[in-house]
Amino acid sequence: MSQRNICVEQYMETPIEKQQIELVERKGIGHPDSIADGLAEAVSRALCKEYLNKCGTILHHNTDETQIAAGHSIPKFGGGQVIHPIYVLLVGRATKEFNGIDIATDTIGLKTARNYLKKTIPNLDLDSDVILDCKFGRGSSDLSDVFGRESAIPMANDTSFGVGHAPFSELENIVYNTERSLIEDLKKKKGLNAIGEDIKVMGLRNGKDITLTICCGMVDKYIDDIGAYVNYKEEMKTYVEDMTAKYTNRNVSVFINTADNIKNESVFLTVTGTSAEMGDDGSVGRGNRSNGLITPNRPMSMEATSGKNPINHIGKIYNLMSTQIARKIAVELDGIDDVYVKLLSQIGQPIDQPLVASIQISVKDGVRFDSMRKEAEGIADEWLGNSKKITDMVAKGELDTF
Repeated sequence: MSQRNICVEQYMETPIEKQQIELVERKGIGHPDSIADGLAEAVSRALCKEYLNKCGTILHHNTDETQIAAGHSIPKFGGGQVIHPIYVLLVGRATKEFNGIDIATDTIGLKTARNYLKKTIPNLDLDSDVILDCKFGRGSSDLSDVFGRESAIPMANDTSFGVGHAPFSELENIVYNTERSLIEDLKKKKGLNAIGEDIKVMGLRNGKDITLTICCGMVDKYIDDIGAYVNYKEEMKTYVEDMTAKYTNRNVSVFINTADNIKNESVFLTVTGTSAEMGDDGSVGRGNRSNGLITPNRPMSMEATSGKNPINHIGKIYNLMSTQIARKIAVELDGIDDVYVKLLSQIGQPIDQPLVASIQISVKDGVRFDSMRKEAEGIADEWLGNSKKITDMVAKGELDTF
C-alpha cells in the first residue's frame, strides 16, 4: 500500500469478453433522464465560468437535482402538436454573493438551459413546448477552506466512492457509438431528419451473438405515412448493421421500435423527438454513468455525476478520475484484459488522499502481473496528485458526465 493508499491487485474473475452473457445500455441525449443530466451539467459549467470570470475561482454550487415533468402531445404523420408543455425545474444550490460580488445564478441557469435545449432538441419549440423554472437555494460561501484557496487541496465533501473501468468491450463500444452515430452521422450529416434525439440502445451479447434493441422516438413532421415510417426504420437498421462491423466480427441482430404495430399504425411518433413530451419524466442520475453507459456486468457507482461541483464533490471527481486512471492503465500497459478502479473518500479528508484507491487488473494468459504493479500505481498516484486537472477539464467541457 502506497502513501496515497493505492492498492494494486490481480483480478482473477473471468474477463468481460469471455463471459457468456453481457448487458450494456445507453440512454441517448434526448431521453428525459439524459436531458436532466445534460441541463444540470451545462448549468454547472456555466456557473463555473461566471465564478471564474467574476471571482477568480469556482465557488460552491451543486445543480444535480434537475427534474423533468413530462408534457402531453398528439403526434401524427405529417406533424402533430404538443398540447401540454414539458416542465423543467432547475434545482440545487449556488453561491449568489461572494466578497460583495453578486452573481446572477438563476438568470445564468435559465439562459443556459434554454440554449442547451435549443442545441440538443432542435424540434422542441422553446416558446410553447416547454416551461423553464429555476429554484436555486443559496450555496455556502463560508466553505472558504474548500473553495477559497487555490493552492489548497480540497477536502472531500462526503464519504463516498467512484468507480471506473477500461477498456470498453466490443459490446460497450457498439452501444456507446450507435446512438451517437445515428444522430451525428445519419441524421445531421446524411439528412435523415425523422430520427429523434430520444434513442435508447440496449445491447445483449450471448456468446458470439449480439442483439441490439433500439428505441427511437421518430419526429412526425418528417414522416408522411406508415410506409415512409417503415422505410426510415429499415434505413436505420441497415446503417447500424454496417456500423457495428467496425467494432466486432460477432453476429449482430438489430431491432428498432419493437413495440410498433404496423398494421394498426401504432408506432413511436413524437412531435419534438423526445418522449418527455408524452409521459416520460426525467431526473439527474437515473441514466448513464459518467462513462456514458449503464453496465450491469461491471462494478458501478450509483452516484449522479452531472451538475455536482468539480472542486470537492466526490460523486463527480472520483467517478471521472477513476475512469481516467483505468483508461490510461489499459492504454499504457500491455497484456491487459480488464482494469477496474475504485476510489473511496472520507469526508473532510484531502481528496488526493483517498481512504483507498483500489486497482484490479485482469491480465491476458501468459502475461506476468507483477511486472505492471508499479506502473499502475504510478498512474494512479499521478492523477490523484493532480485532482485540479479533473476540475479544469470539467469546467472547460472536456469530460462528458453521462
